[in-house]
Amino acid sequence: MTTSTQATVSLQPHAISLLRVSLGVMALAHGLLKVFVFTLPGTVGYFESLGLPGFLAYLTIAAEVGGGIALLLGVYTRWVSLALVPVLLGAVWVHLGNGWMFSNPGGGWEFPVFWAVALIVQAGLGSGRWVLSPRFA
Repeated sequence: MTTSTQATVSLQPHAISLLRVSLGVMALAHGLLKVFVFTLPGTVGYFESLGLPGFLAYLTIAAEVGGGIALLLGVYTRWVSLALVPVLLGAVWVHLGNGWMFSNPGGGWEFPVFWAVALIVQAGLGSGRWVLSPRFA
């Protein structure tokens, strides 16, 4: 192995961890946004305004907060990443009519699509380093 290849291989677990922690922070932030800024009744009302059952708001918040914490800790990273993909596909559905760019009024769909793809990549890569316990990674 060349020195360049060795350096790349030794950095991979750290890069995987950086992706995992970033995805965890994003999921946790979006879940807490729904709780503390939009409020639970506000989030339920928004889901219902879309024609979705209100209880899906609670499931979404639980998935984002719980999934975000699990990703931050490196707990069942592959499964948690895959479990969050349907949440992001739901966000794609919500923003689909707003166009491509998330800066469009109402937000576009490129960001949730990218986020879903990043979660699928994370599921393929695993946990990386800095996990709560390698047993649960």
